[in-house]
Amino acid sequence: MEFRIPLRQHIGGINKPIVKCKDKIYRGQLIAVPDGLGANIHSSVSGEVIGINSREILIEAYENQPNDYIKIKESHDYLEAIKEAGIVGAGGAGFPTHVKLNTRLEQGFVVINAAECEPLLGHNMARIMEDPDLLVRGLKYLMDITGAKKGYIAIKPNNKQPLIQLGKAIKGERDIEIKFLSDMYPAGDERVIIRELFGIKLKPGQLPLEANVIVSNIETIRNIVLAIEERRPVITKDLTADGRLVSGEKIFLDIPIGTPIKAIIDDCGGYIEPRGEILLGGPFMGKEGSEEEVVTKTTGGVLVSLPFPNDSRRFGLIGCECGAQIDRLTDIVEGMGGEIVATTNCKRMKEVNGRFRCEEPGVCPGQAEKVIYLKKNGAEAIIVGTCET
Repeated sequence: MEFRIPLRQHIGGINKPIVKCKDKIYRGQLIAVPDGLGANIHSSVSGEVIGINSREILIEAYENQPNDYIKIKESHDYLEAIKEAGIVGAGGAGFPTHVKLNTRLEQGFVVINAAECEPLLGHNMARIMEDPDLLVRGLKYLMDITGAKKGYIAIKPNNKQPLIQLGKAIKGERDIEIKFLSDMYPAGDERVIIRELFGIKLKPGQLPLEANVIVSNIETIRNIVLAIEERRPVITKDLTADGRLVSGEKIFLDIPIGTPIKAIIDDCGGYIEPRGEILLGGPFMGKEGSEEEVVTKTTGGVLVSLPFPNDSRRFGLIGCECGAQIDRLTDIVEGMGGEIVATTNCKRMKEVNGRFRCEEPGVCPGQAEKVIYLKKNGAEAIIVGTCET
């Protein structure tokens, strides 16, 4: 099988390849390094490099793959191990973790985001059920790195079995607690977690550090533990497949990075027809994708939708930062065959550094004035991207 390893799987620039065509490479081998802000990229398979371009490294994988891997270099410095392993935020935009953790949280807190925020996704809960003790060790590493005085695991109470397992895992731990999140979307947003746990309302654009807090998701924590304890680079990804697939929901743990999305769909038995678009990510924040794309360090879901209904009316759009923004709503209208006559944003949205951000995620106001504006501009129907569910 051909694996395509993207050279940008993180916030920052495109990585520089350090291999060349026809090189024989081994699973875990470092194949690209950042030029500025970024993270190391390692091969997820053993094979031969068959192509390199400005976007990716192409590898023809050997039929028989090893279970072992090339380990990152030995280091007693946890941050150095995290950097060498190429760890990025696995549940979000892919910010390099060694940069995020390079701070001191005197009298501060670290939080594991166990909200599994997006509907349909279930791989984070599967990880908890598989090894809850690993997460506790990871939280301790974060506390050691940052000097935080306490660690929390933030989870929704409706995840009963994972919650029971976590409760057993933290038994006897004095500085680690479980905290409950509201059963709403977007409970996993960092600002929502900080608001729910600490009563601090961060303004749009403010980072958790301004509340003396660092938030990291389950899979990122696992990668930190594997880097420190097993010298393992980031070469696999957990994800959930669901929707119009023969298998229905299927959890994939440790899928090699670079695996074609088509291979995931084939593993699920193919499509149920009729079917619509492929979403990479969750139902709210996922982006339209295709079979030709591949699993990256930040791929959280492969969801196959129903076809869009046919609707040729004149539409108005109301965008939301964490529900659906105008570009996503535009895709939906175009998919239905409708016409967009006017657009606006939720009244809580404020522009910060060229990006629209919500003042208070998950607390949605009425939109009467926005609806009136859209109707005045000829909208026969309105699609709203607001997030509270």
